[in-house]
Amino acid sequence: MRRPGIYIGLILITAIATWAVTALLFNIQERKEEGKVTHWKFVELREETVDAKEWGKNFPRQYDGYLKTSDTERTRYGGSEVFSKIDMNPIWKRLFAGYGFGVDYREEHGHAYSLSDQKETLRTKNYKQPGACIHCHAGGMKNVYEKLGDGDLMKGFAIACAMPLEKVWELAGDHPVSCTDCHDPKNMSLRITRPGFLNGIKLVKAQQGIKDYDPNTMATRQEMRTYVCAQCHVEYYFSKPGKLVTYPWHNGLTMESAEAYYDSIDFADWKHAETGAPTLKAQHPEFELWNQGIHSRSGVACADCHMPYQREGAVKISDHHIRSPLLNIQRACLQCHHFPEKEMLDRAETIQGKTAALLKRSEEAHEAMLDAIVDAKNNGISDADLESLQKLHRKAQWRLDYISAENSMGFHAPQEAARILAESIDYARQGEGQAKLLQTTSEKPSTESPGVPSG
Repeated sequence: MRRPGIYIGLILITAIATWAVTALLFNIQERKEEGKVTHWKFVELREETVDAKEWGKNFPRQYDGYLKTSDTERTRYGGSEVFSKIDMNPIWKRLFAGYGFGVDYREEHGHAYSLSDQKETLRTKNYKQPGACIHCHAGGMKNVYEKLGDGDLMKGFAIACAMPLEKVWELAGDHPVSCTDCHDPKNMSLRITRPGFLNGIKLVKAQQGIKDYDPNTMATRQEMRTYVCAQCHVEYYFSKPGKLVTYPWHNGLTMESAEAYYDSIDFADWKHAETGAPTLKAQHPEFELWNQGIHSRSGVACADCHMPYQREGAVKISDHHIRSPLLNIQRACLQCHHFPEKEMLDRAETIQGKTAALLKRSEEAHEAMLDAIVDAKNNGISDADLESLQKLHRKAQWRLDYISAENSMGFHAPQEAARILAESIDYARQGEGQAKLLQTTSEKPSTESPGVPSG
């Protein structure tokens, strides 16, 4: 005969299980409802709303991430700290002799400092700069350009580029790169606001047979998750006569294609103070080098690694704490690479370490080249011979600076970075050897009579 307690126990277990399942279902339903609320509408966002704090009232999760771009986290080969690169590595003072970067060249910094750093550098304090410089440093430049151009973005862009930088600072206000630079305030869709990129990507697509390309209407969302970064993380120069910000993509996105374009228009950023070479200064060609790498070919966007998805409660958002993936390996790398975190860090640092070693060897080769060219100049070589040395100097330094100025320490395209640095070393050693040979052959024979040996 069964005891009544068994039945009571079964009833209790069934009741508890029913309660647990019901609670779970309610929790799932609550999470689903929570997930539908991606933002709140406390303020009306307009084109004139540049302050990220105002956007943060509607999008607090994203704004919290944006505020963290003021951090000073560092990886082994990069970071967000304020220090002088030319103090840490004095050879660059010589490499940039006669140019503003030889006076002030600092480590890259977070987006929160994009405008304040520009105002603090000696390159703007000690040298007159055009309004073109602000193209990527201030928030809300689309609004500034359209106001200057009476609603015409490109017209206003041209006007601002030719103005003194201080005047455009006044028009732009005090906000660094902000939400409105990548998002449409009407519907939050990704958008391109920088005219330099709009002009540049149109050139690239035209080479592929696509006419009148406009990324804001023709790009996929995944493409836009790269393009919004590529608005600024690129190589560029200021074209004459109006100092218009121009991306040198007329022949493609490779290092050589930019060099060929610069050569075709006889462009140089400055004449090197020691050699007189018409030299090029690379900016920060992350988009160009990334295009030569495996992640680009695999369809991985900048945001996949630098702004990986995260969950806050039931809401999935892009992490707006934009930083190196090596500071966030779990979410930035392991979603695709199913290996231990330490192994992924070791892989990346191995690539970067080899690139850094090649950079060092290239710097040493450049120092030897500069010494040899200066000695040859002092020895009175011909103008034609000096010009041939200057061409080698231009090619060597462009390649060295292209990888040094790019902020992944070669990781975006390791083989391409190594190839470019190998060419840099080769051209520098050619310049050194040729200068020494010219110095030897141009030495004047002595006019003094040989001494008479004593008897």
